[in-house]
Amino acid sequence: MKQKTIDIICPLYNAAVFIAPLHASLLNQKKVKVANIRYVLTESSDGTEEYLKENKISYKKIKKNEFSHSLTREKEAMKSTADILVFISQDAVITDDLWLHKLTKDIDGKEIVATYSRQITKYKNLEKYTREVNYPAKSIVKSQKDIEKYGLKTFFFSDVASAIDAKVFKKLKGYDGKKLPISEDMYIAYKIIMAGYNIKYCADSVVYHSHKFTLRQIYDRYKLTGQFFKENSYLDQYGTTNSGKKLAKYVFKRILQDHKYHLLFRYPFDMAARLFGMKAGKK
Repeated sequence: MKQKTIDIICPLYNAAVFIAPLHASLLNQKKVKVANIRYVLTESSDGTEEYLKENKISYKKIKKNEFSHSLTREKEAMKSTADILVFISQDAVITDDLWLHKLTKDIDGKEIVATYSRQITKYKNLEKYTREVNYPAKSIVKSQKDIEKYGLKTFFFSDVASAIDAKVFKKLKGYDGKKLPISEDMYIAYKIIMAGYNIKYCADSVVYHSHKFTLRQIYDRYKLTGQFFKENSYLDQYGTTNSGKKLAKYVFKRILQDHKYHLLFRYPFDMAARLFGMKAGKK
């Protein structure tokens, strides 16, 4: 059987601290056929462009007002002639040279047409527990028949590290030319599931993705998420509110189980920032 070709699409912005290890880890991937690594650099001021030039790494440059989480990816995807599109974020840390193989090996273009990696944080903060909710230790295949079981989680998908069959992406018209500020991954996942295809969460394909967000940053992110749900209100029927409640309950339980009582000082403010940010965005 002919090995499928892969195009890796990675937006960059002030990525000087990330680009060297990221690029090296992508070049080091085994048992895959990478046709192109498509870097799209938003105007930066930290030396990212200088590094790309010095190391003769191909990239496309755009202005800040041109960037969009959806359109920037979509434009590169539509130009691709590869069989599989892989989306990766600049701050994803890859330590396994079979990461990409594990992510893409089950994409058949018929049933499983999209996959996403497990994300683990290197910090022992609340993000550790939210990651456990969204990225469990066991792989899952999700389809339309799972909507009753998983609700909104059926459409959970993350392009921090994901792959989509290129023909299906183009057939579904990607993100429909929309300039989405956030949740473009859920937008395409919904389209994939409702078109009758399956999405696989690959627990053995792991990346490290870590943050130390301030409460303000959490509020702002959830405000954008609230705006996304307001503009795509058809998703509310799948339980957006219940999803938040389940997350809060799980995180609280895990804090107690691990005896990380110091996190209880942060917990109510963190959850409140999410709740009020979401509400503000939906207004």
